[in-house]
Amino acid sequence: MKRTLRRITALLLSALTLWIVIATIESPDLPAAWNAIRQDQLSRHILQWEIGDFFTASPLSVATSLALQQSPFLLAAQSSLSASNTPSEDTVPNDTPDDPSKIDDKTSLLPYTGSKLTFTDNGVPSQTTIPSKTTGYTIINGVYIKNTTDRVIDTKLVGGGHFSATYQPDASPQVLILHSHATEAYTMPANQSYKASGTCRTKNTEYNVVRVGDEIAAVLSSYGISVLHDRTLHDDPDYNDAYSNSYDAIESYLDKYPSLVYVLDIHRDAVEDASGQQYKLVSEEDSHAAQCSIVLGNSFDHWQDNLTLAVAVQQTLNAQHPTLMRPITMRSYRYNQQLTNGSLLVEIGAAGNSLDEALYSARLFAQGFAETILK
Repeated sequence: MKRTLRRITALLLSALTLWIVIATIESPDLPAAWNAIRQDQLSRHILQWEIGDFFTASPLSVATSLALQQSPFLLAAQSSLSASNTPSEDTVPNDTPDDPSKIDDKTSLLPYTGSKLTFTDNGVPSQTTIPSKTTGYTIINGVYIKNTTDRVIDTKLVGGGHFSATYQPDASPQVLILHSHATEAYTMPANQSYKASGTCRTKNTEYNVVRVGDEIAAVLSSYGISVLHDRTLHDDPDYNDAYSNSYDAIESYLDKYPSLVYVLDIHRDAVEDASGQQYKLVSEEDSHAAQCSIVLGNSFDHWQDNLTLAVAVQQTLNAQHPTLMRPITMRSYRYNQQLTNGSLLVEIGAAGNSLDEALYSARLFAQGFAETILK
């Protein structure tokens, strides 16, 4: 009996020695070797076996843990129960990245809201809007501005990069997101549909621009920016009352939350030909990214404050995604932008884009906006 125990002990010691050699073979020194041993999965299982499940971070037995290691799907589920487990490749710790601007993989951006973008083709033809000439545009720091009004843009003021809507890190909330035309929606792929309330419109907030606003709010929050998201359908039931309804809402929020600096009115555009054929707008460098645009009014005194912010945001985005943004459009309206000096009307994609394309671009825009105001 003693001889058998000695043989088993010798075998275990030999196996342990072999494992240590394998785990540390590429380690240049003792600290590196110890780190390699600590990171090796077998050491965690041996330790769990030795001291018992009660003292480990996971309540699972060794046999169960080993089985989970063979199934990424089960391991991902188990990681939600135990913070000590390494997340699977499709998850991001704490649901947000340390630096969202450095995430390149489209699907890895998804944990902000837990959805998954598939970019399924919706059958709509695409086009990319890129200015082919400088005539008719005011160009500031590489940003094209289509000024359809008789107001003269002070290029030195607007191009200085010092917008008056200043982010206050200790104040909360800072950003209000809302939707004057909340029922605006997109073109879904086959077998994916919503109950329509008009052409490319729906009251279902899982499919209209309110869903896009959710995405922007989540990304801004990941940067530590405090956000309010008004998910009210301001264009329902009467589309003509949309801006007066959203005006009242903005005023109410500003009265209640004096810390608000930025107001983002999120829409989508619509591009079609004479026959009514819808087109999706996509960036040249990434066909999955719906093109976006900023629309500004200037029928009030401090309109250049909003324009200065818009140029700064677009300059940031142009450096990261050269054709994501279409030219800024200036019009002789207000769009409720007279209420703050940090107001932007942002169109994320067009009616012909899919929802996934819009959600993807919403993340990209939000990243650029966050990085601009946090500079």
